[in-house]
Amino acid sequence: MSKKNKPDTRGFVFSTDPSFRFEEEQQEEQATLPPEKQKLIITLDTRHRGGKTVSLVTGFVGQEADLEELGKKIKQYCGTGGSVKDGEIIIQGDQRPKIKDFLTKNKYPFRG
Repeated sequence: MSKKNKPDTRGFVFSTDPSFRFEEEQQEEQATLPPEKQKLIITLDTRHRGGKTVSLVTGFVGQEADLEELGKKIKQYCGTGGSVKDGEIIIQGDQRPKIKDFLTKNKYPFRG
């Protein structure tokens, strides 16, 4: 059963107004920048992953579908699993050299 008034991200907890409704925030998707203008960051991370190491690619500016497509291509190039969550590409293991090779071949500037 769903709640009538689902909480929002602005901190509203309770209202005495019986007709009060939380208003959903509308997020506009940005147009995807061309590869030459992206500023991607490659990092190695182990936080909250049960000791497992993952390579993170962050800093992508654009639509979610384009980020998913880039993540899929990087996973195929590295030959490993991963996912795309919260605007970052997560690749299993320390795949930084392979990710750097892929981004260089596809003209994405990167740092890390």
